Amino acid sequence: MDQKPNFNYAFNGGEAPAPGFRLQQAQREEDEVDLMEIIRVLAHHAWIIVLAALIGAVLVGVAVKLFVPARYTANATIYVFSTEGETSTQVINVADKMTTDFQIIGTTSTTLNLVIEELGLDTTVEELKKENTIRLTNPTDSHMLRISVTNEDPEVAAQLSNTLASVMCDQIADIMKSDRPQFVEPASTGVKTSPALKRDAILGGLVFAMAVVAFLLIRYFNNDTITTEEDVTRYLGLTTLSSVPLERNMSRS
Repeated sequence: MDQKPNFNYAFNGGEAPAPGFRLQQAQREEDEVDLMEIIRVLAHHAWIIVLAALIGAVLVGVAVKLFVPARYTANATIYVFSTEGETSTQVINVADKMTTDFQIIGTTSTTLNLVIEELGLDTTVEELKKENTIRLTNPTDSHMLRISVTNEDPEVAAQLSNTLASVMCDQIADIMKSDRPQFVEPASTGVKTSPALKRDAILGGLVFAMAVVAFLLIRYFNNDTITTEEDVTRYLGLTTLSSVPLERNMSRS
């Protein structure tokens, strides 16, 4: 009976590998991620990654410029303080503890209805909240309230901020039974706060670049074909004795 040739022995130049050693070695190498090879793959396609980043930045920047309306924020600041002689210290302590409560009161339907009535607006509280971003904050270690309103119109933002601050002054005086708080700084014309075109464009470029990197890595990990002499040595544990060049334009006989 003819005996099958030992191909491993033949390809390895006459040196037979130890039983099971090559298989275990190939398996270990397959399970390990070759970082240098990944870096080479990404470096080889660096121009595609850079191009994707540029395209992403341009597309996102144009989309933001054309379809995202600008919004402006105006800030009014009031001082929660009373000048009433005998009870001033008591009022300050109470005001310090109630600052958080005032922040909540400033966005209630009752308060916003008073703002709507004061300005004579033909709108509802729900519509007012939808069209504007209203925030009341307390600067750290202070007895002040900052009323911020964001709107697509800088003048409207300032008007709403000042009116809400005035209403809050009346409410604070009524709740605390004290003198009416004073304005520290009224709101001026709103300042543009969004969109941040440069930031959004950079984020868009990063997202596109990461998408291309992910695609390249997925293709790399899913590609298990042996195409080079290095692949033969690494995955099969064999030494290549010779190779036949591929002539793509070879004419058929």
